[in-house]
Amino acid sequence: MNPKEAKSLLKKYLENRCTPEEQASVEQWYESLVNEQSWELEGSRYLEAQEQLKAKIDRRIGLVPIYKRRWLQYAAAVVLLAGCSLFWLYHKPQQTVNTPPVVAALAPGSNKATLTLANGKVITLDQQEHKELAREENTAISQQKNGTLVYTSLDNQPSDSRSFNVLNTPKGGQYKLVLPDGTKVWLNAMSSIRFPVSFPAGSRNVSVTGEAYFEVAQLHNKPFKVTANNTSVEVLGTKFNISAYSNDEEQKITLLQGKIKISSQNSLTLLPGQQAVSKTSNQPQALTLTAHADTEQAIAWMNGYFQFRQAGIREVMQQISRWYDIEVVFAGAVPTKKFSGEIPRSSSLSEVLTGLSVSGINYRTEGRKVIIMP
Repeated sequence: MNPKEAKSLLKKYLENRCTPEEQASVEQWYESLVNEQSWELEGSRYLEAQEQLKAKIDRRIGLVPIYKRRWLQYAAAVVLLAGCSLFWLYHKPQQTVNTPPVVAALAPGSNKATLTLANGKVITLDQQEHKELAREENTAISQQKNGTLVYTSLDNQPSDSRSFNVLNTPKGGQYKLVLPDGTKVWLNAMSSIRFPVSFPAGSRNVSVTGEAYFEVAQLHNKPFKVTANNTSVEVLGTKFNISAYSNDEEQKITLLQGKIKISSQNSLTLLPGQQAVSKTSNQPQALTLTAHADTEQAIAWMNGYFQFRQAGIREVMQQISRWYDIEVVFAGAVPTKKFSGEIPRSSSLSEVLTGLSVSGINYRTEGRKVIIMP
């Protein structure tokens, strides 16, 4: 079978259009690739083996290299790598021996948030309409159709503003904010940012909870400072991500461009590609430096993906819970499997849970509650 025929057959398989004979052919071919690969590996050797298998699939069906064209994007499927010995590819369910539980096709999150003005008024935001929402002091506040909130200074003069606004995203929500200085902020689900309506001369201070990605406008002699929990980040102009959920075990600050100084119990200066990690706590915690961070993973949510690297089921379900607005409960012992791979955030909840089921995770559902079982 030539590469063109192989790609056509794989597409039919993923779209549930194969005959039983064609389905068996694809599955036997895929199994043969897995059997050719050694899976009794751990750590970096295991991840290297995963990449070798993906590259082998690419070569067999004529795809460009995986780092230039995502397998997931091409195949419209979800790839989930589970445990330290298995590589799983799953697609929209066909007939299988072990059919996973039926789950309502809950939609993924979307652009939605609430804005609290200085006077306490709460405005519900969406992505449907472009309109001016309010004016405070010398600033116009408007909502754009693409899920963006924009603050525009009307006189370009600094003020001694003591008026603060708060942008909140709920479970299943995300939103983009453009501050009066041109700084861009993306909020992940269950996150918030508190900021002045206009920045005073000499400083730009904001505070965040949850997760946010910043592209800070460079203004000399006017540093930008972000506070998250008991950690502060000082920058002049840069791109970085803060993950500071109170119910996560760790807080992570990842630098993509520029230079930042981070202060908590101790201080670190980050260069591009580095990450500062600390335990999540109400008290200042020691920062540790990761010299070669996975920056792609840090901002995968910004690019529309969940991305995992040997993550435990609690971490996986924490992210899924925030994005799909569900409650996750663990009944009995927590499964010890580790997961690596990518899942599009555009997938329905049923598709994501089907992947977990294929990977050996047992669950049942009660409305918007997902119960993980041993």
